[in-house]
Amino acid sequence: MKSSLLPTLLAAVLLSALAPAARAQWSGKAELGLLSATGNTESTAANAKLDMVHDSARWKHTFGFAALYSKGAEFSTAERYEARYQIDDKITDRFSWFVALRGEADRFSAFAYQATVSTGASYKFIDNPATQLSASLGAGYRRSQSQELIKSAAGEVLDRIKGEADNEPVATLSSAFEHRFTETTKLTNKFLAESGSDNTAVQDDIALAVNMTQSFALAVGFGIRYNSDPPPLAQTTDTLTTVNLVYTIK
Repeated sequence: MKSSLLPTLLAAVLLSALAPAARAQWSGKAELGLLSATGNTESTAANAKLDMVHDSARWKHTFGFAALYSKGAEFSTAERYEARYQIDDKITDRFSWFVALRGEADRFSAFAYQATVSTGASYKFIDNPATQLSASLGAGYRRSQSQELIKSAAGEVLDRIKGEADNEPVATLSSAFEHRFTETTKLTNKFLAESGSDNTAVQDDIALAVNMTQSFALAVGFGIRYNSDPPPLAQTTDTLTTVNLVYTIK
């Protein structure tokens, strides 16, 4: 699995997601954040997210995509893409069985890509107008490829030395939390852990959103990505702080 991972993953996700969309309406949100500085310091950064859900009597389809890019005065410093798709078969109002597909490609991390397919059980612990909390436990299979970044003294990436692709079974744990303080203010948190014998990957994203209109909101977010056993010289933890404009899709 080489650089074609992301297009292949997105194609599979879209084909799966668009089948039920032909018969029903999707809802969700789109986010965009931009930052540009000129003068003594020159930099450009952008991030975008798309989260869509179709929820019927029996099936729930969840699709997500995220992209991050940043550039200094002379060279790029970040470029990451992530896509995911999950389908839940509702056994009861609170309990469901899921199948999920997730992939991430990052040109500036210790892993060129990580892709996981998993299945397991989900349960809604809290489900009321103010607060929702659900969690999933499953098992799956992960394929990943490490990379060593060769950098100049200024920090520019001069070359990327790809390692061998690794495959391993993993245990997965995820949760989704949302609490609405008022009609216009809510807090969300999404957590995901994939643990195998070679590496445990964890990501957690928390955001506070305040509605400006019925369709638009302003969100401040903080994300952490952690790998327990990255390649030599690589950091275990990456963080990202964002300020995004959010558009609600109904």
